[in-house]
Amino acid sequence: MRDIGPESTSTFASDLAAIGAPGRVAGRRFAALGAFAMLAALTLLCLAWEWRLAPLRPGGSALVLKALPLACALPGVLRRRLYTLQWASMLVLLYFAEGIVRGMTDPAPGNLLGWVEVALSTGFFACALAYVAPYKRAARRAKRGAQ
Repeated sequence: MRDIGPESTSTFASDLAAIGAPGRVAGRRFAALGAFAMLAALTLLCLAWEWRLAPLRPGGSALVLKALPLACALPGVLRRRLYTLQWASMLVLLYFAEGIVRGMTDPAPGNLLGWVEVALSTGFFACALAYVAPYKRAARRAKRGAQ
């Protein structure tokens, strides 16, 4: 499946233009920027947490690798790729769950970091949905109109 973003010239983009959706979708650029900022902060938090702030083992742990999937999503989220925003929003739910578990079970300062992870993952999820939802609604309307 290929990414379709606002800069795409596919038939999907022409369908959006035909139904007048680009004006509403273009207003969502701040949501995409917010999603990138939240994802970058979550990636940095994961690196710092497992490396220096509160690692499971002194000196750092292999859990620092949990930041890799987030780092892989950063370029696509920065380019506002719909497909990347979709899979990253599902991926971030794992970090949300980890943050809740560690926020409830880890000793300080790990519990505070867990709640920060929950806040960042929730913020990313909300921003990603705010950006992707108008595209999904417009695609659904365009599909209904073509039938």
